[in-house]
Amino acid sequence: MTGLYHRVAALTILSACLAFGAPTEQPEVKIGTAIKNLSFKDIRYLTRTLDDLPEAKAYALVFVNNSCPLVKRYLPVLNKMEKSYRDKGVCFLAVNVGAEDDIRSMAELAVEHEMEMPFVKDSYGDVAATLGVRRTPEVVVLDAKRTIRYRGRIDDQYRIGGALPKPTKNELRDALDAVLAGKAPPVAETAVDGCPITKAELPEAKEPITFAEHVAPIMSKQCAVCHRPNTSAPFSLITYEQVAGKAKGIAEAVRDGRMPPWYGGAGSEQFTNHRALSAKERETILQWVKGGKRKGDEAKLPKMPKEEKGKWWIGEPDLVLKAGEHEIPAEGVVEYKYIPLPYLFLQDTWVQKVEIKPDNPKVLHHCNMAYMQVGEKWSGKNFITGTVPGGEPMLLDKGVGFRIPAGSVLLLQAHYVPIGVKTKCRISVGFKYASGRIDQHLRFKLLVDHAFAIPPGAPAHKVSAERTLNEDSVGVGLFTHMHFRGRDMTFKAHYPNGKSETLLMVPNYNFDWQIPYRYAPGKKKFPKGTKLEAVAHYDNSPFNPFNPNPKATVKDGLQTFHEMMNGFFFYVEEHEKLGLDIDPKTGRVSKEKEKGKDK
Repeated sequence: MTGLYHRVAALTILSACLAFGAPTEQPEVKIGTAIKNLSFKDIRYLTRTLDDLPEAKAYALVFVNNSCPLVKRYLPVLNKMEKSYRDKGVCFLAVNVGAEDDIRSMAELAVEHEMEMPFVKDSYGDVAATLGVRRTPEVVVLDAKRTIRYRGRIDDQYRIGGALPKPTKNELRDALDAVLAGKAPPVAETAVDGCPITKAELPEAKEPITFAEHVAPIMSKQCAVCHRPNTSAPFSLITYEQVAGKAKGIAEAVRDGRMPPWYGGAGSEQFTNHRALSAKERETILQWVKGGKRKGDEAKLPKMPKEEKGKWWIGEPDLVLKAGEHEIPAEGVVEYKYIPLPYLFLQDTWVQKVEIKPDNPKVLHHCNMAYMQVGEKWSGKNFITGTVPGGEPMLLDKGVGFRIPAGSVLLLQAHYVPIGVKTKCRISVGFKYASGRIDQHLRFKLLVDHAFAIPPGAPAHKVSAERTLNEDSVGVGLFTHMHFRGRDMTFKAHYPNGKSETLLMVPNYNFDWQIPYRYAPGKKKFPKGTKLEAVAHYDNSPFNPFNPNPKATVKDGLQTFHEMMNGFFFYVEEHEKLGLDIDPKTGRVSKEKEKGKDK
């Protein structure tokens, strides 16, 4: 059976590797070649170079993709090797060269395999060509002066034709040990089994691609929702001039998978607010840019959104509360503002739509709102809703409401960020009362850890939290919040029957664009006793471009130079039947059945 297993595995690997075709033709790069610099994209979609890596005695660049079977078999080997050589002064870097892999899926592979080394994207194959690499998983070792000292395989354990119980040759380890000792590797180059590297090629358009007929409909559907006036997006993408003026940047963002913004990994298509370009839409935009950005017949332009100052996403509110105006300095750290809203709820009030609306969204990074009794201090346990870049207003489904208790006042926790000039901001909150029958109360579980300590330089420090559902429940949505060191977060459900399921993976968390993930109403059910788990990783290394201080031990705190581990699970109790009739003019109970009062 063992022999049969190895033969089947070998055939699987062989067929997968051959499917990629022949390696890209490129000039020979000799061992001993000095490398000036290399450019690539990190998981945050930023262009980085070798200069951004910590100074090292040796660099090991491992070329990978998401589909090569040999890559996946060697990832655990590489992970152990990276950890063992980290303190010896070796910097490992995984370079993704998969033509079909975008940056989010690249980051997802790292999370799935618990990789701690940085993953970067070689979008055009330039890094591979510069180093003379033709296959995955091929490795190049550079010395401290960035001279190529070794190129080839990791070891001889896994091959296209089969596998050994353990390696008999360890060429990568031998090369690293030699370079660290100031010697030449015993073997400078080896042949590499694996998958040939092929460059992504944009097919020629079958007809001229124009803005009016082909690109504007995509912009209207996928981009102008955010990229329009009076939003947190930095510019509008409505007119031909606006889109053509940003064409190069749009093409880059589309190719990388950065736009439209969506940070959920594979399987996140189940969420109702999932937004992504189809393969055909991506191809159309790239062909339009490559083809000269033709404007086309304006008569074929679709209806685009207009500037609508002061418009509420939730519709005209039933109640609007306004906070006081704040002055925001041009620079520096602005302490959190705690702002009471001038209103006392005399009776229980049920709402279904709530929107927090700043008049200057560019300076408000996020704002949370909670209810409390007069005189109480801020407490997240009474959280109602919030606003963040990329977020959405509270929009509850039919029959679901949120109760603001009698005697409550509302408090805002506002985090302002300077934008280079002195400015002002005033926050308003709009409420749409519930109407008709309300049977279920929106609830949430906060999967949080306040006791973590992230060590200096840690590239992927793990923090986790768990909560258990005490009732049969129906999921409403998920939301994750971390700060600048947050790298990824994964939500899991461990069911009473012993089975487990990944609910959501956010493999490349973005502090500046935090997205909620909404379930379809009534579709995702969780039995009583389900244990919810959130697992997050934090990058406190020097390679994190947003890291305030990689030499600091980082603990829980409000400011962005601290960290947070907040995983929100929003839900309703499946069998709750409140039976409340709500007056849409006041949000108060107008008729209440004797049974089913709110708990």
